[in-house]
Formats: sequence, C-alpha cells, structure tokens
Amino acid sequence: MVDYSTGWLDRVAIVGVGDTQVGKVPGVSSLALHQWAIREAIEDAGLTRDDVDAVFTQPPYADPTFLHSVWVAKSLGIKPRYSADMNIGGATPVGMLVHAALAVANGLCNVAVISFAENALSARGKPHHGRYNQQYEDYERPYGRVGAPIGYALAARRHMYEYGTTSEQFGAIAVAMRKHAVMNPNSQMHDPITLSDHQAAPYVVEPFRLLDCCLVSDGGGAVVVTTRDRAKDVKKSPVRILGLGSCHPHKNIQSAETLSETGARYSGSQAFLQAGVSPKDINVAEIYDCFTYTVLVQLEDLGFCEKGEGGSFVEGGRIELGGELPVNTHGGLLSQGHIDGMLHIVEAVRQIRSECGSRQVQEAELALVTGNGGELSTHWTAIMGRY
Repeated sequence: MVDYSTGWLDRVAIVGVGDTQVGKVPGVSSLALHQWAIREAIEDAGLTRDDVDAVFTQPPYADPTFLHSVWVAKSLGIKPRYSADMNIGGATPVGMLVHAALAVANGLCNVAVISFAENALSARGKPHHGRYNQQYEDYERPYGRVGAPIGYALAARRHMYEYGTTSEQFGAIAVAMRKHAVMNPNSQMHDPITLSDHQAAPYVVEPFRLLDCCLVSDGGGAVVVTTRDRAKDVKKSPVRILGLGSCHPHKNIQSAETLSETGARYSGSQAFLQAGVSPKDINVAEIYDCFTYTVLVQLEDLGFCEKGEGGSFVEGGRIELGGELPVNTHGGLLSQGHIDGMLHIVEAVRQIRSECGSRQVQEAELALVTGNGGELSTHWTAIMGRY
C-alpha cells in the first residue's frame, strides 16, 4: 500500500470537471466556450454558480483580454473574491490547478474553478484583437525561424543524433494517440492511422511530419477545486492531488542548456517525492503532447525509462491502452484536440473516477499529468489519486 505524504494538499480535492465539444465549433466565441466548460464542471460537481468564489483562467492566445478571469466570472454571474489570469503556455492548466489548490487550502476561497477555452480553429485567419510579444522576433523571424514546430524539431533532431531515435518511433506515439482518440466520442480526429500513414505524411519541418504535430482546435475545459470537507457532500467521488512539481529552465529554445533533457526531469522528481510514489506506481499518464517528441523526452525525464531509451519504450504498443503505461487515453493534443493541456487534467480525473468507458484503464488509482509551455520552456507535473 502506498504511504501518501501529508501536508496542505490533504486539505483540497478536485470535485468536478467539464469540457465542451472539441474540433470545429463554428459560431461559438472563446468566451462562450469558457462558459460552456465551466457550467459543465460545476454541474459535474453538483454545485451551483453561487457556490463558486474563485475563478482562474488562461486567456485565449488570439484575444489576450484584460481582466479575463473577471470577465469570464461576470459573464456567468459569478462574484469571485479571488481571481487571476495566468499564461505560461501549455503548462498553464496544471499551474492554474496548483494556484487554485493553494488558494483553497489557505482559506482565500472555498470553491475555485479553472478554465481554458478558445475558438482557435474557427477564428483562424480572422483579425486578432492583440498578439503576444515573444521577445525574440527581431532575431529570428527575418531568417525564417517562425512558429513552434521549428524549435521542437531542433530539439528532436538533437535527440535523434545523440541516441539514434527514429522517425518511426515518433510515429508509434502518433499512432497510439490516434487509437485512443478513435475511442473517445469527443475528439477531433476519428479515423485510425498506421505507422505507414505516419511515414507517408508530408514534412512540416524535418524531422516532423504532419502527424507528429498537434491539432488546431476549438474547445474548452474546466476543473472545480474545493476543500476536502466540502468534497464530502459533492455529487461524485473527489480526486486527491498527491504531488506537484515545476521547473521553467529557459524562455525559448535558443537559450536552452540542453535540447535532449527538459524541466520535466525536475518537476517530475518533485511531484513523485511529494506524492511518495515512483513511476512504476503510475497507472495512466496524461503527458503534454504538442509534438510526438515532447511525449518521448518527457517519458525519459519523468523516469519511466532511462535517458535515450524513449524511442524503444514507446514501441510495441507499450503506451497504448492495455500496454505497460497507457498515455493520453483521450487522444491528447495530437488527436483529441488542442486545448492547451486542460483536457489532460479532465481525462485524468475521469480515469480515476472510472468514467471513460471503452478507453478506461482498469484499476486506475494513480494518474500523472504534465504541462509544457513555450519551446520546452515551462513544466508542471501533477500526480492525482483516489481518496
């Protein structure tokens, strides 16, 4: 029996999750998607909007709105006594979960909701209300260094050089994510793919083919956190947060000290230490998958395999349902939809509550979730389990 550590995390619980339709959802704004996801999460918890007194949101990338969390709360008729906007890229959902748990545990609020949503696919090509400054445009864009795929491809190529990792091994990750998405009614991609399909797909930037890259999606997700005492009265079984860790090693890839190791090595070790468990105890892993390489390198850094062995670890169905470590059982960013990792948390909670139907991992008592932002820049790891 695992001996869980005690501390402030014992005072909080996840009690509700919600998501919207994912894929192309025309005619629905980013704000409306936030509202949709939050309503679903509150209903899932068996609470009402009047119970919620804290709102944490990640503003949409296309429309970085001033006082976004307050705007979302106001639109739902929620009057928060605590709110915050947050953006550290794809690490934000887990980061918001941490901030919400801290606020609840320390009495700053009683019921907190976190959410991210945007209509990135439907709004593609339309004028934006604003744009984030990456701070290195003048040094890279004139030379064609534009977009995340190039930075991640650089890191992936280095891993291939150092350890002999192959494109086919990246393809095994893409195939596994699609297999799981096909089993998920709320996914953007419904057609299975093979390794041959992966190898025949056109390059986006070498070594990444089209199927190595995450989707562009409309959709949203939300999570409700409250006190452990309050969790005794909610509609469904509460989920416990056992361990957390973070590490933010650089701003962008050109300043990284290494391309073949990430901050997940440190965020993961912190989370495992706090939870009092090890990688072999994890039943299901929801690992941020903006690119196939991101999954592979995190599996190494989190300790599921040795450095350089990620390629062989993902082969042979080992990360598929029924394998040694089911990864991204909802399909992930690669095949379910790109909601910046929020749905990784939603899926982990549902797996622990045994609500995933045909894609349910049997006896899923411990789940690991990661977030990764920028170009392998920001990292959060969370470990969750049953009460």
